[in-house]
Amino acid sequence: MNIIEVNDTPVGSYAPDFELPGIDKKVHHLSQYLENFRLVCVVSLSNQCDYVEMYIDRLKKIQTEFADSGFTLIGLNGCSSEDPDSDNFEQMKAFAERHQLNFPYIWDSAQDVSRSFGVIRTPTAFLIDSRGIVRYKGQIDDHPQAASAQGVDYLRNAIVCLWQNQQIQPAQTEQIGTLCKWRTT
Repeated sequence: MNIIEVNDTPVGSYAPDFELPGIDKKVHHLSQYLENFRLVCVVSLSNQCDYVEMYIDRLKKIQTEFADSGFTLIGLNGCSSEDPDSDNFEQMKAFAERHQLNFPYIWDSAQDVSRSFGVIRTPTAFLIDSRGIVRYKGQIDDHPQAASAQGVDYLRNAIVCLWQNQQIQPAQTEQIGTLCKWRTT
């Protein structure tokens, strides 16, 4: 059995900076996003995750709702590409096109950034303020199977709390979804 080391970036600490390629053929730096946006949300994604499929329209809606307020969402794919039918850069492009993503989608092929954030499952949200501090970490909401269901919209509530200078409650929720696939070599 292989043991994979996953660091944990706790709420209240600095988010790991990154310099990663996007499907738009640009290199994306967290530090540059932090210079240009009041809030940045990095969400772990996988092209093969049923939970990501359930949440992708909700994520696009959050991006649309808050984009004019100085917010951006960034999709981070750090899942293994060892299996040809698994996540890879070309499949990311097809996924983004099929879902008409309205936010950047970046590739963490070495999986270092995903490990540094503490990604265990996809999707997991990491809400970061303009100083680079992780302010919320966890689920997008508590009703993955039913987008229209009544429930707690954790990520949306965290964004609103930060705009209103209020404390986020809860600041962290358990990661749910599909286990991230880690390379074994």
